[in-house]
Amino acid sequence: MVRTPLTPEERARGERLGALLRDARGGRSMAEVAIEAGISAETLRKIETGRAPTPAFFTVAALARALELSLDAIEEACGAVPLSAAS
Repeated sequence: MVRTPLTPEERARGERLGALLRDARGGRSMAEVAIEAGISAETLRKIETGRAPTPAFFTVAALARALELSLDAIEEACGAVPLSAAS
């Protein structure tokens, strides 16, 4: 299966998500947060660095729970930029 290349906006959204998760993690280790979320530390590292810019919804939800973030806060910080603002 060939994956469609990501758009610049999808890459930017992944970078915003990674930054938000790094900030929310604070002093906690990647391994600690990953275990609590039920994912591998490698998966968390890829998300935080933008190498996995489109993680599955359930992965994002598990990280939100582990980091005590609301999904609304994640959407607000990382959601799509309106077309009028992108120009």
